[in-house]
Amino acid sequence: MRVAHFCDSHPGRSDGVAISVATTVALLRDAGHEVQVYQPAPLLRGRAEPCGVRSVPVPLRNVRIGVPRFPGMRRVPEVVHVHTQGPVGVGGLRYARAHDIPVVMTWHTDLLAYSAHFMEIQLGAAHAAQRLQVGWTVRDYLKLTRPGNERRAQLVPILIAPSEKTAASLAEFERVPPVWTVPTSVTLPDCPLSRDDLRRSLRLPADAPVVLAVGRATKEKDPQLLLEAFARVLRRLPDARLVMLGVLQRRQAVLRQARQAGVAHALRLVRPVPHASMAAYYRMADVLAFASTTDTQGLVLVEAEAQGLPVVLADAALAGAHRLSTAPDADSFAAALVRVLTDPSLHREVAEAGRAAAEAYSTQNYLDHLLRAYTAAQGVARASVGASLAARTAG
Repeated sequence: MRVAHFCDSHPGRSDGVAISVATTVALLRDAGHEVQVYQPAPLLRGRAEPCGVRSVPVPLRNVRIGVPRFPGMRRVPEVVHVHTQGPVGVGGLRYARAHDIPVVMTWHTDLLAYSAHFMEIQLGAAHAAQRLQVGWTVRDYLKLTRPGNERRAQLVPILIAPSEKTAASLAEFERVPPVWTVPTSVTLPDCPLSRDDLRRSLRLPADAPVVLAVGRATKEKDPQLLLEAFARVLRRLPDARLVMLGVLQRRQAVLRQARQAGVAHALRLVRPVPHASMAAYYRMADVLAFASTTDTQGLVLVEAEAQGLPVVLADAALAGAHRLSTAPDADSFAAALVRVLTDPSLHREVAEAGRAAAEAYSTQNYLDHLLRAYTAAQGVARASVGASLAARTAG
């Protein structure tokens, strides 16, 4: 099968979208499928992908902006797979519409939740509606300034939801194409770093209870909740340490919040590390704390569980029977973290349940579900063409 992927997260970016795309492309190519990838790439030569989109970096943000061009398209793809709703993703939708290609979109990002923190989401939605000619009125554009689901354009025949939480959230749409829940495959290479070696490099006591948080510390991930909860953990466990891994933006803001919460002395801020090193960080910690309530899947949760690290999260929609979830408030979140850190039997129970659940995220399971979604998209497209021809004949 020939598939073209469109993603606004550039390769190597330490976010779940970029990692998911890299995993998906590698699996498809290993299975013998022809894959083209459109992602932002530097203006200079030496791009990793032949279809890399020339782009420029956005100041103070770990993102690149570019618009895809298609003169080098070797063969028209059979399916277009869109992963994001930025200029590259919209470019993929426009290309698919121009060539009558079925589209699959993975709903990686909860745009409604993120729009409270990023005004560019509202601007991007308006731009996409205009370029894709979805027929919005002036009133429709004005609705983008208020919370709601009017900004959601119904443009694709198949949506892929990476979790049941995402599939449930799509149910509020007035018009929704078929939704497939396809949990993204998680594979972490083994890392030779031992637990003790990594703790020494981070200046962590060998026997200290370590809480690990993985991901950005931008506002939509709620680092304030994490730090306030950890302050309460320290009152019960004064030797505990918090490692925030993947913090590139807002480092000074996080440090200010940590000082205000009285936890700066027990905090380690770590910049993003290569994905090949992640397994060692999960093994180094005693519990993963996940404060975000805006994630559609949370790949780090499955990564941690696959390494035997128990998870405590403040988003009940992502919980399941194998995770310990709490209300998104500091007292509840801290109490759950303390329980896992002080109760060996609970720690073992949650870790074992998580490891068993992570087995459902096998690469073969993911690939099988993904190919079924592609085939379904092609079927919907053929049915639409048949209906159109029948209508013309009847007319």
